[in-house]
Amino acid sequence: MSRVQHGPQLTLPTGTVTFLFTDIEGSTRLWEEYPEETRAALVRHDELIEAAVAQHEGSVVRPRGEGDSRFAVFSRATGAVAAAAALQKALFVEQWTTRTPVKVRAALHTGEADLREGDYYGSAVNRCARLRAAAHGGQTLISQVTSVLVNDDLPAGVQLRDLGEQPLKDLQRPEHIFQLVVEGLPGDFPPLNTLDKRPNNLPIQATPLIGREKEVTEVCALLRHTETRLLTLVGPGGTGKTRMALQAGAELIDEFADGVFFVALAPISDPGLVLSTIAQSLGVKEFGARPLIDTLKDYLGGKQMLLLLDNFEQIMEAATHVRDILSGASGLKVLVTSREALRIYGEKEYPVPPLDLPDIKHLPSLDRLMQYEAVRLFIERAQGVKPDFQVTNENAPAVAEICFRLDGLPLAIELAAARIRLLPPEAMLARLDGRLRLLTGGARDLPARQQTLRGAISWSYDLLDGEEQKLFRRLGIFVGGCTLEAIEVVASALASESAGPLLATSHSPLATTDIDVLDGMQSLIAKSLVRQDEQASGYAAGEPRFWMLETIREYALERLAESGEAIETGRLHAEYYLRLSEEGEPRVRGREQLAMLDRLEAEHDNLRSAMHFSRDQGLSEMEIGLALGLWFFWKTRGYLSEGRRWFEDWLGREAGRTALRANALRCAGVLAWEMDDMAAAYDLATENVAIWRELGEPGIFTGLGASLGQQAAAAQFSGHPGVALQAVEEVLRLLPQADDPWYSGMVLLQLGLVTMWGLPGDLAHSRSYLEEGLQFFRKAGDRWGISQMANSLGDISRIEGDYAPAEKRYAESQVLYRELGLRREIPASLHNLGYAVLAQGDRRRAASLFAESLVLHRELGNKGGMVEVIAGLGGVAAARGQPERAARLFGAADALYRAFDITIWPADRADNDRASATARKQLGQAAWEKAWAEGQAMSIEEATAYALSEEP
Repeated sequence: MSRVQHGPQLTLPTGTVTFLFTDIEGSTRLWEEYPEETRAALVRHDELIEAAVAQHEGSVVRPRGEGDSRFAVFSRATGAVAAAAALQKALFVEQWTTRTPVKVRAALHTGEADLREGDYYGSAVNRCARLRAAAHGGQTLISQVTSVLVNDDLPAGVQLRDLGEQPLKDLQRPEHIFQLVVEGLPGDFPPLNTLDKRPNNLPIQATPLIGREKEVTEVCALLRHTETRLLTLVGPGGTGKTRMALQAGAELIDEFADGVFFVALAPISDPGLVLSTIAQSLGVKEFGARPLIDTLKDYLGGKQMLLLLDNFEQIMEAATHVRDILSGASGLKVLVTSREALRIYGEKEYPVPPLDLPDIKHLPSLDRLMQYEAVRLFIERAQGVKPDFQVTNENAPAVAEICFRLDGLPLAIELAAARIRLLPPEAMLARLDGRLRLLTGGARDLPARQQTLRGAISWSYDLLDGEEQKLFRRLGIFVGGCTLEAIEVVASALASESAGPLLATSHSPLATTDIDVLDGMQSLIAKSLVRQDEQASGYAAGEPRFWMLETIREYALERLAESGEAIETGRLHAEYYLRLSEEGEPRVRGREQLAMLDRLEAEHDNLRSAMHFSRDQGLSEMEIGLALGLWFFWKTRGYLSEGRRWFEDWLGREAGRTALRANALRCAGVLAWEMDDMAAAYDLATENVAIWRELGEPGIFTGLGASLGQQAAAAQFSGHPGVALQAVEEVLRLLPQADDPWYSGMVLLQLGLVTMWGLPGDLAHSRSYLEEGLQFFRKAGDRWGISQMANSLGDISRIEGDYAPAEKRYAESQVLYRELGLRREIPASLHNLGYAVLAQGDRRRAASLFAESLVLHRELGNKGGMVEVIAGLGGVAAARGQPERAARLFGAADALYRAFDITIWPADRADNDRASATARKQLGQAAWEKAWAEGQAMSIEEATAYALSEEP
């Protein structure tokens, strides 16, 4: 909001204009430290701005209460650029009396002027302010639209430097930004203060935030208070809690060194999934059998971070997890959106009010009316569907009363405004008012505003035709969005009556489509009942994805239940995602691996929902079919405890000695192995082998052969070497019968690891198994398998002391780990590379690789990995002739290996033994024992700090 500062041009321009925004960098600090000097400097600052603007035919507009911020407007973009250049020159040459020169950051943007009572409003004004916030003192930024207008008519000595697309803090589309480069003035500045300056996953928003300036400012102020650790935005659905939280997060991003992260909880209803959902949003993986809450606490412990937990109301039982996470992370703050408070110690509540409303009994002037947030939102959204819509003296009372009847609820206002193409405000009010009176007068046990929102959704639903209503309510079955293909299969058709009972297969016949999906979706999007996103990356790059706000989805599900279609639609949904998982399972192990993993990630909430439906309906085969389709996805993407829980729950209910049970045992065993629960992995593999023997189908290698390979590995690592040897011998007899290259590769990987870890045989056998398995994985096109084989072959070479080929293998695995985004494996491979290059004499590179690995392990909360790298840095110290440092690091690693029950990898053991022997000889036994004892007394945090205390 801005008010004219009377100057030489008294008539402010309208139409398309160019805005110039400025402010002084670091002005708050200057006022606090040097108030008198700053006051005098500000007067001179104002004089220079007014002179530059007037010289180039602009008008100064001074924001209310914004201190040193200034705002000018120009009818011509070239005049605005010339004024900005002249201003920066004048500021640069000025002899300031302050202790440091006054530096002004500035921004220029061209757009449609929305002028009312001497004030400018609208998205163009907000966009210019965001652009200014990205600049540094002395720097002038220009939007792309302004650059196009002035590029061929720049003042002498002025150029534009292309800074590329940058995400501004309004969470809208990125802005292509240019910098004004003025001859004789500094032109090099630090990176812009944009949204990507700090780590974050804040989603870009399709529409600007209207109003809420006061509320966002108050929320930010609360979060800045030292005592505020947990702040909950409380309010009914549709009040805009999520959008406010996102904007507050964007505003505060510079104040959290480790970033701001958004966690969408609306798709989940199981409190047990909250921790894994948070972990996935942060990129934290599960490690071994360690509780995920401990891994998260370790990861967050030393970080300065803001966590946004959105839509908490349906998983209130998980509030204690929030308390536990906060207790272990002093630099963490949590912002929650919920319909009710979490009610845990230390929580502060912020009730989200409705948008401000006019008094409909005493309507203000037209200009003043359009300053109310609710009316501004109505106008903005109405113009989105009908660009020529305007509020006039004739329709203003109806617009004001619509906003009033909708209680200033943003979602309700958006739904109403979306109808403006069909219904003018007067007609809309007549229909809407009657509907609201009817609903709010009923017996629904809901707060008044919640009844109002329900009424607005219901009114919008009632205006749909029959086919659109059918499509709308069926769309409620999708969780976390869906593709057009899924809608065509699930929401637009019903299974024929002859399909019989609910099936656990993907072959139920479907009736002919009874809804025109494309037209229906276009209509629902236009009416703001459905939203559309273009996927930026992943399996379906550029494919549209459709979703509902959770409040609207709840209403759709209620209507679906009332229609009697809920079970049938749920079955279609479950069958569609069963088919996706069945078709996807071999593809995640082949050439489409990364794309298929990304697709399953995008559909994970729908797959979860399908599994819940199958279990609740007693569809055991459908439930386990979904789980069997997801096991490798769960393993690779780190959903270990979730996947294992599904398998173990099903195994506890289904006791039949069938191939289906055997396959479930195999997958559960893989997940137990990944969680380092070797005893459970052994028990599961042993039962698996027994069932395949009972079935009498030894020729099915993917049955008995694969289970024997798994049993061999689990037996070796759980203290049953005799069983491991027998399993190895039998699986080698069965291997020639294998007809699936992936399972052949997997079994050979297991045999290679078993042999490497000490079964009778030698490293030559292990290498033979691994090299043969590598060819099978290459044939299958599985990059995950290739990466595992490459890493293990590197271990063989390292144990043998042949470090050049080890380095080559580790480097290959590192590239693949990064391609696949395997965050747990990346630091492990860096650690292996560190050993290989150290043995070849490159101590500096080894130290750098170990340091990077240690930092990544610490970020992931992987204490086992941290200990392994601490030992590796002990080897670096020994190679550098620092035996005392080496003794401390090896001593710390030894104690921590035992404290965390970590088994030392054979290749590491050999290298560490050689390095420690060298250092002990250099230092002498007595001094070695003293330094060793000092290391033994270190905690893992102390040992990590000590290990990283020396530059690579």
